[in-house]
Amino acid sequence: MNNSTINPSKAKPGQPLRVVVAMSGGVDSSVVAALLKKAGHEVIGITLQLYDHGEATSRKGACCAGQDIHDARQVAERLQIPHYVLDYEDKFKSAVIDSFADSYVSGETPIPCVTCNTQIKFKDLLDTATELGADFLATGHYIRRREGDAGPILARAQDADRDQSYFLFSTTKAQLEKLWFPLGDLPKADVRDMARELGLPVADKPDSQDICFVPSGSYAGVIERLKPEALTPGNIIHVDGRTLGQHSGIIHYTVGQRRGLGIACGEPLFVVKLDAKKNEVIVGPREALATRQITLRDVNWLGDTPIAQAAGGEGIEIFARVRSTQRPEPAILKVDDEGVVSVELADAASGIATGQACVFYTDGSNEARILGGGWIAATRSALDLALAG
Repeated sequence: MNNSTINPSKAKPGQPLRVVVAMSGGVDSSVVAALLKKAGHEVIGITLQLYDHGEATSRKGACCAGQDIHDARQVAERLQIPHYVLDYEDKFKSAVIDSFADSYVSGETPIPCVTCNTQIKFKDLLDTATELGADFLATGHYIRRREGDAGPILARAQDADRDQSYFLFSTTKAQLEKLWFPLGDLPKADVRDMARELGLPVADKPDSQDICFVPSGSYAGVIERLKPEALTPGNIIHVDGRTLGQHSGIIHYTVGQRRGLGIACGEPLFVVKLDAKKNEVIVGPREALATRQITLRDVNWLGDTPIAQAAGGEGIEIFARVRSTQRPEPAILKVDDEGVVSVELADAASGIATGQACVFYTDGSNEARILGGGWIAATRSALDLALAG
């Protein structure tokens, strides 16, 4: 194992640290707790109860619920470390679930896991770790933390299939000072082997699903319950202005969707945009989905120099990732005179929706440093640019 991953600069050989481990009840965080305990550190396990675990225990693959709390407690007992369960249900609902619903109703496609990491795990839980006198908060995320010339930096995980940097772009420099990611240099298969060798009861437990609070897997079902007003019918409009039919609520549609539109037309049509203000679903041909330019909001910059300095003028070459399943691709990052941040993709990407994230990297390799990222506020397709040009 790479020592720079398991031992941040603050961890000196032979000097035990107090480390809080965010124990979700899964194999990854359990191995983190075991590794740090084996290395001689004082480990405190904390599990967050984030939502009604009575409902979630009936669904396999849910995290931070009843069964997971039980599993985390079992692992802590085996490792002989203290373990606490903190009730974060109210915080999780206001910061993550309500935000998810509001974003969805506004026509966006949100990523609640990013909000949970930033607002709950790396904010509230990190504050709790500090109150406990911990030197670090450690998690089971697959990402690498390195010491750079200007402080700690983030880099992609060695295992590209497990890399979670897309979901951690909003981690701030201040938070990085006290975060520890021991699994960044390890393949998932090795982590499971370690769990078996250590005799951890969760060694073969399935991985949790991304959106833990959607019991049925239906986003629309959650929104219907939280925001019943979102079911207002409206028009389905072609990009050329024609009204093609009606929808039963924009929450039932996502950008890039083709099937289930409920309209008849002589050509294949895709959802191109959701206009919440007009309560319209905009559809068009496949080429209308080919996004070339993205405008961002709430950008988190992790570069060594201010973003306006680094990307002003003609901008800088980066690699951008606009969905978690995509490899980083060449792009130009720009900041205009008014501070608006945009990304121009070298090759058009289809199905990019507002509310998703665009994450910046130095290059396209597994060693790439993460330069930050932002939330997609607006997109322009190759067709839009051609018409405007």
